[in-house]
Amino acid sequence: MGNNELYLLDKYAERHTAKESDLLYKINRETHLEVYQPNMMSGHVQGHFLSIFSKLLQPKTIVEIGTFTGYATLCLAEGLVNTGILHTIEINDELAERCQAYFDQSSKKKQIQLHIGNALDILPEISKPIDLVFIDGDKPNYINYFDLVIDKVPTGGFILADNVLYHNQVLQPEEQQSKNAHAITTFNRKVNNDPRVSPLLLPLRDGLLILEKL
Repeated sequence: MGNNELYLLDKYAERHTAKESDLLYKINRETHLEVYQPNMMSGHVQGHFLSIFSKLLQPKTIVEIGTFTGYATLCLAEGLVNTGILHTIEINDELAERCQAYFDQSSKKKQIQLHIGNALDILPEISKPIDLVFIDGDKPNYINYFDLVIDKVPTGGFILADNVLYHNQVLQPEEQQSKNAHAITTFNRKVNNDPRVSPLLLPLRDGLLILEKL
């Protein structure tokens, strides 16, 4: 399947997915107009999937690793119980003001806590249990992030990992893969063989891995 066909399929999926809220549409548009590498944003279809998943789970605590401009953050927050909290971690301090401004426009603003800094330092400070984790940060640290959160996720909780197909480079021989693709390949192999989780890899966007804690 060629790139043009994939593009048309993506657009078809967007047309047949519930419309974005006004705030999500604003984030989507402004990210593409004003922010470097806007393709890092989860976007319409994946965002709605995250929203539905969170609503089904109704988590009390969510941790997101990699905020970017906050699109996925707000989608995940839609499923929080009324007393729940979402910790979102972003290493790029230049995005902090933008993200907080978007969060302040949300009905969930009091339930979203933005942490600016290195997730490897911040994750140990977040108390368990964590019902839902979304890993979408730097790829070489996916394994480290997993190792830091797995024991904080209770049985029946979930860890989601984004970009687990990494532009389809995971299909290439490992010696030909980029650094990020090789890190993702290693991560996928590790969690697929971890008896503590039950994995499901979906070819949604750039690949979304769902790990149920057993």
